[in-house]
Amino acid sequence: MGKHSSLGPIDPQFRGIPAHGILEEFARAKREIESNHATVPVWQPIIAKYTPTLIGDCEKVIDWCNDMTRAWLLNGMLKDEEDADAVANDIVKELADHAVTKSHSRHLSAEHCQNIGLKIVELEQDHALQESVLSLHHSCIHTLGSTSAFKLIENQNGIAFIQTAQNVVVQ
Repeated sequence: MGKHSSLGPIDPQFRGIPAHGILEEFARAKREIESNHATVPVWQPIIAKYTPTLIGDCEKVIDWCNDMTRAWLLNGMLKDEEDADAVANDIVKELADHAVTKSHSRHLSAEHCQNIGLKIVELEQDHALQESVLSLHHSCIHTLGSTSAFKLIENQNGIAFIQTAQNVVVQ
């Protein structure tokens, strides 16, 4: 990570809405309705918009994201660590705790990432790596800014997928 880099939290979105937010709101509605039945008219139109499987789907997508992250850590960064399971669990717990991260746009610094157990290579400490990363970044920025491309995916074998927007002129 560079000095200005940041990592975001594990914050699964379900139908474009934070899954944690849906579960928190539903729990709040339940608490408020149980403690004061007069709040039913406030919560009824909100909960009426929930689809029948929404709560369960949100729980599943959160579990799925946490499991994927844990697996990536165990098979990658923490592969050769003695206490990999415990470290991976601590990292996932920290990154996935919506009460701590609070927002999808939360920025977690390199120092914070190191403190929770992630292995961070400081980009500025390796000049060749920094040049490579910045060259790739600038190439992507120029491509996205100068063409109709809005999504770039390329693998280590040079196979690329570039999604472009088509301009339609209406007269």
